[in-house]
Amino acid sequence: MKKTLSILLALCLLLAMSAPAFALSEGQERAVIGADLTEDQILNVYSQFGLTRGSVTELTVSNGEERQYLEGLVDESVIGTKSISCVYIKTLPADSGLTVTASNITWCTEEMYKAALMTAGIYDAEVKVAAPFGVSGTAALTGIYKAYENITGVQLQEQAKETATDELVITAQLADQIDEVDAVAIVNELKLLLDETRTMTDDELRAQVVQIASQYGYTLDDATISQLIGLCRDLEGLSTNELQEKVEQFKDALSSVTHYAQQVQGFGAKVASFFKSIADFFRNLFG
Repeated sequence: MKKTLSILLALCLLLAMSAPAFALSEGQERAVIGADLTEDQILNVYSQFGLTRGSVTELTVSNGEERQYLEGLVDESVIGTKSISCVYIKTLPADSGLTVTASNITWCTEEMYKAALMTAGIYDAEVKVAAPFGVSGTAALTGIYKAYENITGVQLQEQAKETATDELVITAQLADQIDEVDAVAIVNELKLLLDETRTMTDDELRAQVVQIASQYGYTLDDATISQLIGLCRDLEGLSTNELQEKVEQFKDALSSVTHYAQQVQGFGAKVASFFKSIADFFRNLFG
């Protein structure tokens, strides 16, 4: 009898481990509004979402809730004393991926949000981030967490939320030094190596960070490298199998963005060269 109970218990544990973290019903929508917005500002944000107020369930997020994840990570001037950023989220069918658009967000890019949301465990959703005027956008993650948890009825892992917020801030700070897309790509490369970095010493991991950055043409300072090492150690504490699978898919999409940007830059350089040659021609002609 004891043997039978042990087998049944083991089977239940296996089923629990293999089950998805959240049973999502597609098409669920939420809007999360900064608690300190005026009525006119709220309507402005809904207009950016392409929605009419009252058409979706509305939640609010306070500056205190934002500080829960941001305090100590960014300067007080970035957090501020008011909750301004707003988000809209709609759940999508499994394996649809993430779509993110941002309006009036000055520091965090759409790719940064996607990468951080994957770390938090949010994979299949349409997300819009907006504000009535230009803001950094770091606080918007708190609103997304709140909306997603309200939809699912299940709390995201606290460690995953904290690590995702940390990742967003570190990636944004890295993007102050290098190309924005490359900043996301470097962090994603580290995510794909988590199985290996777990067994590395900090010195070995430092060498790995330096190597990855050099592949993108950058030499990072010691403080930035230390930040990336710390982030990597935090990421190692998460369940990484599904995360790495999603990051691999995101990496392919990110490569397309980089290729497109390079094409645009190349086209711009060609146009500039063309007009320079015309100017040189007339300059030589009229000497």
